[in-house]
Amino acid sequence: MAFEVSYNLENEQQFWAEIDDISSTRCSEHELIDNALRAYLNVTTSYISEYLQTDYELAKCSYHLLQGELFTAHKEYVRRQIIYCLLQENDNPTLHLVAAFLLYDGRQNDVTFEMMQAEGAFPRLVELIQTPSIQEDIRLHQMLLELMYESSRIQRLSWEDLTAVTDAFVLYLLEIIEGVSDDADDPYHYPVIRVLLVLNEQYLVASTAQSSRHPSITNRVIKALSTHGMTYKTFGCNLILLLNRESETSLQLLILKVLYLLFGNSASAEYFYTNDLHVLIDVILRNLIDLPSDSPAATALKHTYLRVLYPILANSQISKPPHYKRADILRLLNLLITSGTHFAPVDETTQRLVKRCINVPWLQPLPIETDHAPSETNGQKGSASSTQSPIVGSAESVVTGQGQREVARRTLGMSVQDGGESATSVLEVAKHTEKPGVLTPSRGREAQR
Repeated sequence: MAFEVSYNLENEQQFWAEIDDISSTRCSEHELIDNALRAYLNVTTSYISEYLQTDYELAKCSYHLLQGELFTAHKEYVRRQIIYCLLQENDNPTLHLVAAFLLYDGRQNDVTFEMMQAEGAFPRLVELIQTPSIQEDIRLHQMLLELMYESSRIQRLSWEDLTAVTDAFVLYLLEIIEGVSDDADDPYHYPVIRVLLVLNEQYLVASTAQSSRHPSITNRVIKALSTHGMTYKTFGCNLILLLNRESETSLQLLILKVLYLLFGNSASAEYFYTNDLHVLIDVILRNLIDLPSDSPAATALKHTYLRVLYPILANSQISKPPHYKRADILRLLNLLITSGTHFAPVDETTQRLVKRCINVPWLQPLPIETDHAPSETNGQKGSASSTQSPIVGSAESVVTGQGQREVARRTLGMSVQDGGESATSVLEVAKHTEKPGVLTPSRGREAQR
């Protein structure tokens, strides 16, 4: 069976007929499979500029191969050969076809992404995404970003994979977002942001399972935002926009994990513009209200929102006067711990996390104004308006402070004393995941049914 021939197809109908013929080839030996795959890549790369100009046409081409007998009869071998092409080829059209195949196959079968990682595909993707000739090919570049995101969010990356990510790579991604900041609909926005989100999650997970075989690894996403936050504000703006409209739980969690680390780190706690921070508070309050009380998935998500809300209240500029929506925040927090019923009481974790938020100093009851002269305590003069919160300096505050240092240690490699409460929160936030495609429980959607 001679497949290595020059193709001279006269029209689109002949092109798709040829793809069908190759995809339905019956092969009994690996050599014949290799010949058929070479034929597939030969014809597709030869006519990519004519008949594969859109994402739809590229997906259609990939599914022809995925549904043909050539693949269905030899799935593992074909997948591995395609992965080897990704690792070895440098021709843009070939890379485009193999990346598309792996992306569409992997979205249906996790085993493809797992095989990619086992073969060392992640460092290769990092390399390709930074290659100048690929950066000039916007469609291919975007495809590789999507492949990196999809293949990374369903499995844990190895220490070697994460060390392939450099500061320069993260800053490059942030620069892309800044470069298209004037166009919220730019196709680059979403793929690049999602790559940064999934990288952050990988760092967070890695920080909770330190190995004696490898040194701790720095979260380069948080590091970049901590050291260059003023330069890359658009990323933060987009996080809020995405959280506001995202209905898929897994993506909400990715965003919340970035927020948790940003606000838990003193170097990045004031990363957001104040106006954007106010919008973020509004979104979090709305989402907390919208979560139903009778759903285990909603309860778990509520816990994560509360774990994120605490460092926002404690560490961001909202903790400084004038305090944004103090009464509304207190009203919601109290509602969360009093809205249970006899049949469905509020769970202990929710109560504990809410009380932790309420104990933030600026949410404490306001001092009563009096006409009396300032009192003296322990030889120090003070007034009612400057009275220190009763929880400042308490054991709970000490634990909280230790916990914030624990966040910094785990995410930025800082060596400080471990903390209890927030160390637990780090673990809980890190391990909270959801399968892609699962929608967040919503009172609003339930009411519309």
